[in-house]
Amino acid sequence: MEVYKIYPVGFASNCYLVTADGKTAVAIDPAQPRVLERARALGLEIGYALLTHGHFDHVGGCAALRAAGAKVGCLSAERRLAEKNNLAREFGSAPDFPPVHIDFTFENGQTLSLCGISFTVIATPGHTAGGAAYLAERTLFTGDTLFAGSVGRVDLPTGSAAALEASVRRLYALEGDFLVRPGHGEDTTLEAERRGNPYIRL
Repeated sequence: MEVYKIYPVGFASNCYLVTADGKTAVAIDPAQPRVLERARALGLEIGYALLTHGHFDHVGGCAALRAAGAKVGCLSAERRLAEKNNLAREFGSAPDFPPVHIDFTFENGQTLSLCGISFTVIATPGHTAGGAAYLAERTLFTGDTLFAGSVGRVDLPTGSAAALEASVRRLYALEGDFLVRPGHGEDTTLEAERRGNPYIRL
């Protein structure tokens, strides 16, 4: 499995292109339409997009990916938030914000087999009510739940501090260490966050 990290231009999240065969890929949080151009430059066809949650800075490339044939999925509890372009109007980007359409949903604990890669779904409510993390091999894609030295904010619609703490502790409880690929900022490891995250300590 190989992972390509696409940093945003302007305000948006990190996007990750995950491929097993170097030909097809899963995009996690396609934040901007330029994700499609980057994938094509790498010789990758995006078959699926997985959303960690539905905030507009994580889903801005969904329409472009769907137009190119990709299917977009999220935790079932997040579908409504994702499809209503949550927070776009509050941040002044609603007029240009493309609509999001969710093609499939799933539940906590499911294993998704996409493009030859197995993703285990871990529900991580807190930043939003229907947030999810994805575990593939030894890599954990955490969206806006867990960052390097920080955690997600909880003061936006459907956020909950108690739920976020429980979700982070659920990730801490995973056996072993994993590379953490967050929605914003730089990569970290689960063990580093267990030992040193100042917001939620093990």
